[in-house]
Amino acid sequence: MKDMVKVALDAMGGDNAPIEVVKGAIEAVNEKEQIQVLLVGKEAAIRAELEKYTYSSERIKVVNAEEVITNDEAPVMAIRKKKDSSIVVALNLVKHKEADAFVSAGSTGAVLVGGQLIAGRIKGVERPPLAPLIPTVKGVSLLIDCGANVDARPSHLLQFAKMGSIYMEDVVGVRKPKVAIVNIGAEEEKGNMLVKETYPMLKNCSSINFIGSIEARDIPYGKADVIVCEAFVGNVILKLYEGLSAALVGEIKTGLMSTVKSKIGALLAMPALKNTVKQFDASEYGGAPMLGLNGLVVKTHGSATSKEIKNSIIQCSLFKEQNINEKIKENILLEDNQ
Repeated sequence: MKDMVKVALDAMGGDNAPIEVVKGAIEAVNEKEQIQVLLVGKEAAIRAELEKYTYSSERIKVVNAEEVITNDEAPVMAIRKKKDSSIVVALNLVKHKEADAFVSAGSTGAVLVGGQLIAGRIKGVERPPLAPLIPTVKGVSLLIDCGANVDARPSHLLQFAKMGSIYMEDVVGVRKPKVAIVNIGAEEEKGNMLVKETYPMLKNCSSINFIGSIEARDIPYGKADVIVCEAFVGNVILKLYEGLSAALVGEIKTGLMSTVKSKIGALLAMPALKNTVKQFDASEYGGAPMLGLNGLVVKTHGSATSKEIKNSIIQCSLFKEQNINEKIKENILLEDNQ
């Protein structure tokens, strides 16, 4: 099993744990052969869920952890005090090379803090960003950073752009991904101090395909493949994106069911509508990787169902197969030597 990609999965994290988490693990190993999942959490609860399925005991393992970190706890304190929590135990598996990646739908703060304190940063990486794939009319774009660094500096954003480009090219398969910085206008002289200082650094970076600024209204149209910003802006964009998508789908459903004629029209339009809704369903693309760590940490939505968990696990497999961390290391070392 030397070629297996081992993913430590927080079985106790999220609103639907452990039911949907265990189901997602089963679906992942059934879909992709070269994956082994280490379900980390309260063993009794995990095994009770596993009894519902037929699975290979070689590809689904249980690692006991009796504590759970909740969203109400201070992340740093929780990581330091709850050594037997599912998050800490799973991250230590990554640290000690017993797992290649970690996936959690649990406390975002604890996952971000734990990723840096336990897994640790790649040498030369200043700040690891959280980078989800977001749906667009052209496919997907990478939003980097969306929650890890709210007080980023220009040098951080430059590294975000480089790491994001590597991820989009090697995991998503976008050749020479277009990189843009979020701004309030297309002109180079616009923006706050952070954007104005970062813009020329991105423009002069030969290892990325920088196309300039991007306004928020252009993001859904896929005008850039890698969307660079600090975490405050990125998180606002992400939450508005998710909320607007849910509101629009809800209003469309209400409108289609409002009259007899609209119901008939809905039946005719349903196949096309399902494809469109699927394209803009964020769970289709897995979770948000935290780039620049020793090992991979992926944060999924707290409300993640088995589909998002499954896709996040498969995402880890692609990350490992494409040697993303090695490519980030090479890029950062090259930058340090220039």
